[in-house]
Amino acid sequence: MSDTFEYGTGRRKTATARTRIYEGTGGITVNGRAYSEYFPRKTLQMIIRQPLVLTKLADKLDVKVNVTGGGVTGQAEAVRHGISRALLIHDPELRPILKKAGLLTRDARKKERKKYGLRAARARFQYSKR
Repeated sequence: MSDTFEYGTGRRKTATARTRIYEGTGGITVNGRAYSEYFPRKTLQMIIRQPLVLTKLADKLDVKVNVTGGGVTGQAEAVRHGISRALLIHDPELRPILKKAGLLTRDARKKERKKYGLRAARARFQYSKR
């Protein structure tokens, strides 16, 4: 693995992924572990590899990620966002491909806060007329 890298930050819900991509052979490390060990579900592994496969760079780059916060799905999507941003710095000509797939857009959806007088964010207590 070379010393030079491109950096990208990805976020989803409360998860934050700090991503670095290096020239290499296609290894992905998440929090010091192999990504297949950190994310055992195949769907999450597919989500992480999506920007690399789409740009045909899966076997040419190594990825190192530090991810914190959120749950496993939010973390996986934050990693995908971070890899996409780092790829954009690595090669700006990849922008149309990543943009069309929607990988550069930060998913702004978060859990809505609970409001006072209600049971949840929008759910009310049961109403009885009589």
